[in-house]
Amino acid sequence: MKFEISANQRKAQGTGASRRLRRTGKVPGIVYGGVQGAVNIELDHKELHRHLTNEKFHASILTLKLGAGTESVLLRAFNMHPYKPEVQHVDFQRVSKDKKIHMKVPLHFVNAEKSPGVKEQMGVVTHVLNDLDVTCFPDDLPEYIEVDLVDLSVGKSIHAMDLVLPKGVESTLHKGDNPVVATCILPALVIEEEPTVAEAVPAAADVPATAQAAPDKAAEAAAPAAAGDKAKAGDKGADKPADKADKKDKK
Repeated sequence: MKFEISANQRKAQGTGASRRLRRTGKVPGIVYGGVQGAVNIELDHKELHRHLTNEKFHASILTLKLGAGTESVLLRAFNMHPYKPEVQHVDFQRVSKDKKIHMKVPLHFVNAEKSPGVKEQMGVVTHVLNDLDVTCFPDDLPEYIEVDLVDLSVGKSIHAMDLVLPKGVESTLHKGDNPVVATCILPALVIEEEPTVAEAVPAAADVPATAQAAPDKAAEAAAPAAAGDKAKAGDKGADKPADKADKKDKK
């Protein structure tokens, strides 16, 4: 995908000049590299911000329209406002077709849902790297590098040396370096099971002897009291006939 962006040469420099420039909807920047010297530029904030939201813009050869001419450049750096969606500054580097460039290229992960680790073993794929530093000629610069996860299983990993790079593209990793790009692991889930009714109610055999004896002693203590109450009730009932007899004699 080709990107074109317009810029004008910027004469005013310094913090105050840059602040005033931002108030007018412009972004201060610089273009450097090649046989020419560095040039201070200004760009339209709205156009630049829209391009920066596109991942491909960060790893593509850009056409910078500066004055009456055009230059091939790479986006090298940009600064954002701490809490506003506002670009503060941007850097571009000129490139030459006959010289190799170093660039971080984004990684695109595909076929995770088809891998045995996810489909059969209920694993989760973790992305360890999101881009790869490569070197190539400008015309060979890829928009992204594909990482195929179709054969990934739980406990296995894909390393940088396992990736298939496009023609003319080489990794900048040092000899012996082979970092992990992606891995598949089982999620660490802790499941707390609720006790069943049988588990919640203890069996009689599991109750301590002291706990079993307490109800028995209470029952024994309650028995005499109940017997006494019955006796009292019986005495009251026995007195009633005698009272009736006394009343007859008096008559």
